[in-house]
Amino acid sequence: MSAVEQQQAEPSPSSNSSSSFEVVEADTANKYEAVVPHWFYCKVIDSRERWIPFSRQDSEKLEEAHNSRKDDEHLIVPTEGGRYDVHLKKRLRYAMYWEEEVSEVRRCTWFYKGDKDNKYIPYSESFSEELEETYMIAITLDEWKKKLESPTREIIILHNPKLMVHYHPVTTSDDWGATPTEQGRPRTVKRGVENISADIPCGEPLQIDHLVFVVHGIGPACDIRFRSIVQCVNDFRNVSLSMLQTHFKKAQEQQQIGRVEFLPVNWHSPLHSTGVDVDLERITLPSINRLRHFINDTILDVFFYNSSTYCQTIVDTVASEMNRLYRLFLQRNPDFKGGVSIAGHSLGSLILFDLLTNQKDSSEDEDGNKEGSQMGAYEQGDIGGVKEILKKLELSEYYSFFEKERMDTQALALCTEKDLKDMGIPLGPRTKILHYVRTKDETQDAQQQAHVPAGNDDESEDAPKPESGSSPHLGTRTSSTNSGGKCQYLDVGLGQVSANYPQLIYKPDIFFAFGSPIGMFLTVRGVKRIDPTYSLPTCKGFFNIFHPFDPVAYRIEPMIVPDLEFEPMLLPHHKGRKRMHLELKEGLTRMGMDLKNNLLGSLRIAWQSFTRSPLLAVEAAATENEAETSLEKQTVHSDVKPEEPAATGKEDASPINVGMLNGGHRIDYVLQEKPIESFNEYLFALQGHLCYWESEDTVLLILKEIYQTQGITLDQPLQ
Repeated sequence: MSAVEQQQAEPSPSSNSSSSFEVVEADTANKYEAVVPHWFYCKVIDSRERWIPFSRQDSEKLEEAHNSRKDDEHLIVPTEGGRYDVHLKKRLRYAMYWEEEVSEVRRCTWFYKGDKDNKYIPYSESFSEELEETYMIAITLDEWKKKLESPTREIIILHNPKLMVHYHPVTTSDDWGATPTEQGRPRTVKRGVENISADIPCGEPLQIDHLVFVVHGIGPACDIRFRSIVQCVNDFRNVSLSMLQTHFKKAQEQQQIGRVEFLPVNWHSPLHSTGVDVDLERITLPSINRLRHFINDTILDVFFYNSSTYCQTIVDTVASEMNRLYRLFLQRNPDFKGGVSIAGHSLGSLILFDLLTNQKDSSEDEDGNKEGSQMGAYEQGDIGGVKEILKKLELSEYYSFFEKERMDTQALALCTEKDLKDMGIPLGPRTKILHYVRTKDETQDAQQQAHVPAGNDDESEDAPKPESGSSPHLGTRTSSTNSGGKCQYLDVGLGQVSANYPQLIYKPDIFFAFGSPIGMFLTVRGVKRIDPTYSLPTCKGFFNIFHPFDPVAYRIEPMIVPDLEFEPMLLPHHKGRKRMHLELKEGLTRMGMDLKNNLLGSLRIAWQSFTRSPLLAVEAAATENEAETSLEKQTVHSDVKPEEPAATGKEDASPINVGMLNGGHRIDYVLQEKPIESFNEYLFALQGHLCYWESEDTVLLILKEIYQTQGITLDQPLQ
């Protein structure tokens, strides 16, 4: 008997039933419309499975591919801006740029409300089809109160189009296999995603204008909620999309811009996978166990970076990861023509600063060949070069491994030990290969240093020279040799751990530092001043962004202009002007100064009138003017302090020469604290260090500076 015949054979419910849920509106009878599916993926959040909807744009792409009925078993659909691929046949979602658990994907039409969080959970695709068929028969024949049993023995009853419930099976000790009963609290069943009030994003613009790599600081967690760098950068990216819609609306409507892509760079996991955690575990005391493990996992990262062994591991990981991500991004976005910038939080900003100060500007090679470039002579991009290298190392039997992976000399130069291990190269041969690559790189660096004209040593003769006994300025070139025998290119290496800094395969446009300790580390290393003429070799933009209560952040500008006291640039609020409590505070300060000045002026004039002999009217007026002028001068010298916010906020108000580290523009930018943060600076110190990921003001500054390089400005300039 077919499903339709079975439904027709069943008696219809009594028309005089007192149950209100059996009342069906007349206009819904015999009118069936197919449900519109939406695609979801499952993600574990806080040890609980949550079903998250794809954007409308991605769901339409998946549905179109699903309806195409292609026989391709390996059909892949890129989603979420190309950061994830969905294997349609397997119903699995894979992260492309970082390591992440594979997620289940589901084409969803029917949902039921969950137990604890009242979130709607989709039924399986097969059972949803069964529910949809039953619903179609019920609404077509106008026969309701249909009961279904799911594969997990759950009972679903369709009372009418607006009342459908779900009962979980009751666990009993019945050995006779009794059928489940309608017991327990019923849960709501909904048909179609439009009925579950899910927050479904529209999607991201397809055009990518700029790429930004984001490097995290100490520890595996990056914010106050202990989330990973991937989750924090996801927030950063979402805020960026929101700011583009509100502050670059005109440019978006004219299709001048698309979006900025942010990709996370993780170096903590590779560092702690070297076996150092096992070594630390042996020497860690058993008392206050959680605190000691927290210190081992987070704060010790600072000490690792000051160790020559692990410093090399960290800089190698950061550089190779950014190069790998860049190559993969270009592979997945072959039409990308935009620039690249980098951003670092906390210790990550210091790692990037050290990396950038040790880059070699390839524009110095006027002949255009690669011999003096950052990748060395072995980066010629030919597979034959790899064969010659392996032959020289007596490892020719492994050439087939490299040929299979299409590994040329350029790829070999960027290869890490993990890459060679994944290719199946044994420990001994891969050690020889890595040693050859690093030795070749160091040889090229030494050759490049040897070809620097002798006059370059005195390149900064016109710059202010350090005092006797003080360390040289950052930006002066020295011929000091570190412990590894490698000639230092910049004196930033004084006090810095010796490391062979890898080269990036691109030139960053701008370097953004969030909550950065760069200034403190440079000072500890003995660098007392940054030469005003100094700029990063391959990056011409540098912004030091910090929260006023961030205990880890330090300024940069006072190291360039040590004799002048001035405030950092105040970042405008993303809605314009200053926060209300800051304007009120500034207004009260100004009003208090005016009252004080007026009171002092009145008292001084009155005192002079008592102590001096009578004068002519003209002389008296002149004396009064002189007194007021003298009083103003004294008030300015005595009452105006550096921390007064009167001169803060506008770059044009007081032009200050802070050198070329940011192309002649200001470097230090301070966020406006929130009203609640003003009550207790110490209470919000930790939050101040971790606030940047969801800061609209920070994101807006980044977007403003990036799009300025393309000649695109904000809809309305912020004041």
